[in-house]
Amino acid sequence: MTTTDETQTAGAQTPRPAGRPRSARAEKAIIDATLDLVGESAGLFELSIEAIAARAGVGKTTIYRRWSNKEDLLVDALATLKTPLPPLAGVSVREDLIVYAKVFLRDACDARSRCVMNIAMNEVERHPRLVERIRQATIEPRRAAIAALLRRGVATGELRADLDVPIAMANLVGTVMWYVRTEGVAGDADSSDLAERLVDHLLAGLGS
Repeated sequence: MTTTDETQTAGAQTPRPAGRPRSARAEKAIIDATLDLVGESAGLFELSIEAIAARAGVGKTTIYRRWSNKEDLLVDALATLKTPLPPLAGVSVREDLIVYAKVFLRDACDARSRCVMNIAMNEVERHPRLVERIRQATIEPRRAAIAALLRRGVATGELRADLDVPIAMANLVGTVMWYVRTEGVAGDADSSDLAERLVDHLLAGLGS
């Protein structure tokens, strides 16, 4: 027969069941629904958690278990539009810039991503704090990575010693965006030599 003390001891030693695991499928549905609705709306804050939940096919409580408010959800959703930058081989600045250029081309060719990000960035006057959070989550990590690569090139002598890093970054990203929008590039940028051509022409002006 088990005593009361033994029962209490056994209960204390029994681990509590883990919390309800997050559903990757539900999270993806919520993120996709958010991005779709941003693309269809006139602005970020015209969205509602109710509309997102209905589009995703989940309850509002499912969303609030993951995000405390709509702003947090918007920032996380928009951050998924940017392809993570891959690790660099570090052999040469040229090769590493080509790696980054391929990522930028891939993202620039995604019409949905361009549309949603343009809508978000156009909200700066109405919702400056939110847009700044979006910038910090989606743009600043890339700026920091490119700047570090360019400074490495200056340090190794592969790039000119008087390089203006912010201008060089604008040249790289701006050229990619301009080329895609004006030339109508489509398909997988990795399968073409476009990234190499863009980087080589850019380096003709940035090289030491």
